[in-house]
Amino acid sequence: MEKRDEILETYVVTIPEQAAALLHPVRSEIIRALKEPRSATEVAKLLDETPQKINYHLKTLEKVGLVRRVGTRNVRNLVEVLYQAVAQNLILSDSLGMSAETAQKLKDQSALAHVLSLTEKMKKDAIRLMEQSEEEEIPSAALQTSITLRTKEERNQFVNEYVALVGQLIEKYQSDVDEKSVSYHVSLAVYPKPEGSEKNGS
Repeated sequence: MEKRDEILETYVVTIPEQAAALLHPVRSEIIRALKEPRSATEVAKLLDETPQKINYHLKTLEKVGLVRRVGTRNVRNLVEVLYQAVAQNLILSDSLGMSAETAQKLKDQSALAHVLSLTEKMKKDAIRLMEQSEEEEIPSAALQTSITLRTKEERNQFVNEYVALVGQLIEKYQSDVDEKSVSYHVSLAVYPKPEGSEKNGS
């Protein structure tokens, strides 16, 4: 197998073509799967997609510089190419060289893309906690509800107030770390209910 270089911890996306690729639902899933080197076949199995579809998206991601080839390996009589994301974390730059309206749309969709990665992380964390709990009850909480917001201004105001209130709560309980401290993940997710979803559920 060819030698692989270490990837960056964080990469700031400054090119519109990269931002568009990052916000594509399938391509964003591919990037998350490529935090470690994998072949197109491995990614296809992880995402339950065809290798042909994954190869198509990989070419685009490689072209815009969000993934790169990091090595090869022999599988039976074939040589598989290994791909990896350019960094562990990809974030959108505030200055993408586009109109303010388009930049705002990208930020909005980036938050929505984060919801996808957040749910996956929560599932993994929940499984780890259950494995580590040794039948001890773990203090945790989750809230799911629906509200109706009539206007764009009202929707924006609700989201801003929601984030501000939770921020105040976090600040109130934030303390210095010591040997007795237990770190908690605090996650926020607010998004419109998709059309066709159940009235009282997701």
